[in-house]
Amino acid sequence: MNLFRSVLFWLVLAVLGALLAQVLLQDPGYVLVRFRGSDYQTTVAAGMALLLALIFGVALLWSLLRLPFVVWTRRRERRARAQLIDGLNAHQRGEYQRAEQLLKQAAEQGEATSLARTLAARAAAARGDDAAAAAHLETLGERDATSQALVRADLALARGNPADALTALDAPRAQPLPPRGLQLRAEALAASGRSFEAYGLLGALRQQQALPTTRLDELQAQWAAQSLLQAGNASELADRWDGLPQGVQTTASVVAAYATRAAAMGWNEAATRSLEHALDRQWDEGLVELYGHLDVARLEERRTQAERWLQAHPSSPALLLAIARLAQAQGQLPQAERTLHRAIAQGAGSAAWETLGDIAVQSSDEPRARLAYANALRSQRGEPLLDLPGRDLRQQIADTAAIEERDAHGIPRLRGG
Repeated sequence: MNLFRSVLFWLVLAVLGALLAQVLLQDPGYVLVRFRGSDYQTTVAAGMALLLALIFGVALLWSLLRLPFVVWTRRRERRARAQLIDGLNAHQRGEYQRAEQLLKQAAEQGEATSLARTLAARAAAARGDDAAAAAHLETLGERDATSQALVRADLALARGNPADALTALDAPRAQPLPPRGLQLRAEALAASGRSFEAYGLLGALRQQQALPTTRLDELQAQWAAQSLLQAGNASELADRWDGLPQGVQTTASVVAAYATRAAAMGWNEAATRSLEHALDRQWDEGLVELYGHLDVARLEERRTQAERWLQAHPSSPALLLAIARLAQAQGQLPQAERTLHRAIAQGAGSAAWETLGDIAVQSSDEPRARLAYANALRSQRGEPLLDLPGRDLRQQIADTAAIEERDAHGIPRLRGG
């Protein structure tokens, strides 16, 4: 397309020149120039030729006068580009002191001043020279306040100081924040215990594609859960929960956060109902364990619901552990212990051993309690488990599990003597 425009331009110019030449040949015209008492006579064609020659001569003279400065400027720019490239390579290799020197020189001589100063500040911070990093950022702020704010916020977050990051990002000269700035601001808000405000920035982050969609989905669930846990009162908790999209409300971590906070506020039914609805939609071992571990009432209803789930998930270690804890809370220690045996056989691990130790303490069986607590630690460490003197406790557990599996319908009889 550029070639076509060039050819068209020269063709039009040639046509115009031919027309002008034809006119001048028919009537060459007459030009009279009177200067300080002298008369100069010529034709129009000759006058135009002299004028063009004069313009060309002046342009040539100007180019010759500028030539040394142009050569010096180009040489300086080439040197600055080389320093910038070498500085970037040094920074990539972790040679931070050399990178800082090269990038500082590139910033002083080249056109990519903001980029060079930014990376020089990062290189200084990477080698622990906060004073040098601050000096680079101060110089950077004179030309690019937004980049200065981004680097300051990034370094403050890396040091675990979100308050300084927010101060840098909220500077008037740094506005409006680019996508990277919005991301840093959201991270600083979340780290400051203001996850609800961070959650509110997700729409802008998605619109500007500041992060991959999968990462934004992770942050949405994370900040939603944190905002629920940070709710100051019941009304605030309800408003934040109701304001979440349905897809987020079904996320396990978000449901767990809501149930935990609701239980802490005394909303026993809301806490348990949210877990029940979530588990009816999608099974999650972590939510089941929380369902049995919540310090709320409704023991009988929760146990009935858990045993109903057991028909569909007879081998769930978290569900068996939850049922055992609910039976323990009701004072039905023998049933709780039998269920714990099966939970351990299904791989419930240290949590089930610890609960078994608690039941032994309630039963005043100190040797059995010591063994269970020891096995809880050993299970966490992946060490071999200990046996009871005389009778192998693990064999008792295996026997109990075998009895449960011989049930005609595959459903354990957890109630009764």
